[in-house]
Amino acid sequence: MEDIITNWMPQLLSGFGVTLAVTGLSLLFGLPLGIVFAFGMLNKIKVVQYLFIGIVEFGRGVPLLVLLYLIYFGFPTVGVVWSSFVVAVVAITFNTAAYTSEIFRAGILNVPRGHIEAAHALGLSSGDERRFVVLPQAIRLVIGPIVAYSIIIFQGTSLGYAISLPEVLNQAYQIGSVNFQYLAVFTIAGLMYAVVSIIVSRLVHVIETKTALS
Repeated sequence: MEDIITNWMPQLLSGFGVTLAVTGLSLLFGLPLGIVFAFGMLNKIKVVQYLFIGIVEFGRGVPLLVLLYLIYFGFPTVGVVWSSFVVAVVAITFNTAAYTSEIFRAGILNVPRGHIEAAHALGLSSGDERRFVVLPQAIRLVIGPIVAYSIIIFQGTSLGYAISLPEVLNQAYQIGSVNFQYLAVFTIAGLMYAVVSIIVSRLVHVIETKTALS
């Protein structure tokens, strides 16, 4: 136990910090981009609509691991070299935007038509209509699924191990490769993921309950 506390935990917590940082940044950039993609897919100009649909389908169709490899190993061949941390954030951001765009689109389409017509009657511009009427209601409708999806993003950061991202799984493997206590160290790493996932799951339940009541 003393060995775990003194030798393992600092390294695991360091990796856990990287995991949380990648998750937070990916959500920070990915969710707004997902909203842009959602409105793009609903654009009345067909060329724009099909362009965004193509981008989203590509993002949803390519496995995250392949996307990580594409950026980390492929981009340097054209002179673009990023650290594993930046690659992870960029890849997961794009993946997040692609998947959450469908959630946001569903929310936008479920905004009551009467509210949109009222905005037209008030003379709001298209931009103001989206900003003050459509988007706030759409976000309220999908906040539960979006928070739930953040668990998938959080767990998906473990794929960063494949590009040497020093996240918690990578650190656990390094510890195990030294003392060969893989069962113990991976159990601790798994518990770290589980604790956060359970907390967020409970948060989703609370949000959905309050949304239903309101």
